[in-house]
Amino acid sequence: MRLLYLFLGILSFLQPCAQEKTGVSLIVLGTAQDGGSPHIGCTKSCCASLFKTPDHSRKVVALGIIDYDAKQSFLFEATPDMPAQLQLLQQQVAGTDNIPNAIFLTHAHIGHYTGLMYLGREALGAKQAPVYAMPKMADFLQTNGPWSQLVTVGNIKLLPLEKQTGIALTKNVEVTPITVPHRDEYSETVGFKIMGPNASVLFIPDIDKWAKWQSSIISQIKEVDYAFLDATFYNGEEINNRDISEIPHPFVIESMELFAALPRSEKSKIHFIHLNHTNPLWDTKSDAYKKVVSEGYRIAQYLEEIKL
Repeated sequence: MRLLYLFLGILSFLQPCAQEKTGVSLIVLGTAQDGGSPHIGCTKSCCASLFKTPDHSRKVVALGIIDYDAKQSFLFEATPDMPAQLQLLQQQVAGTDNIPNAIFLTHAHIGHYTGLMYLGREALGAKQAPVYAMPKMADFLQTNGPWSQLVTVGNIKLLPLEKQTGIALTKNVEVTPITVPHRDEYSETVGFKIMGPNASVLFIPDIDKWAKWQSSIISQIKEVDYAFLDATFYNGEEINNRDISEIPHPFVIESMELFAALPRSEKSKIHFIHLNHTNPLWDTKSDAYKKVVSEGYRIAQYLEEIKL
């Protein structure tokens, strides 16, 4: 089924724009955890075959937002897979170049900002690419090389974000950053609430544990139409060789227990994303995948498009 989704998604992206699209769409440009899949140094069965035969749908987590009416696009996360992700995003908006109208960063972990390197002199040599960042994230980029060079030579233009303060990107798209608890070694961490003309999205690819958050994730889910939520690990068994206190995330089984009382209509909003290479949700034939789907949840699919 995953291969069918990928095939249909690629077809829809590669077809000539004979019928010009309208409105606002969200495009899933990646679903993997920062380290990717296959994962460096992994000799387990989850990665062995992928090193020999790569699955090109396994891109690091990112979302794209396209306002077809305004002919503008926006990228959420600057991942190591950004060149391919930008190509997929930009070819959908006629008359635009290789840089989206804005890039939004959640935090300073490798899968979420290092794609900015492709905007530098060694690659695209971008001119004032708009990058939205929270205060600590912006300070990190301005004061640490090689990222500071992107700022000083004008490859990127840093634009401020303020928690719980919405930004109107077009008349149809508004974005609001929401701070969440996470390993904030170098920056704060945010998720985003994205408002389209007809639907809204909550995007939280990284968080420590739901109980650490001052907000109620259940209340947040009720306020939106779609929720793309951290599903890094299915449970603790898959990472029994790592200290979970160093890499805390809500296990999928913990999230499902927390959301158990929600009606199916609410569960269906939830798209699990940011899957670690060990996560059995990659395997559509696994018991874990079948359990998640049978309980009404969804697992984010590469190139999935949702009208907003």
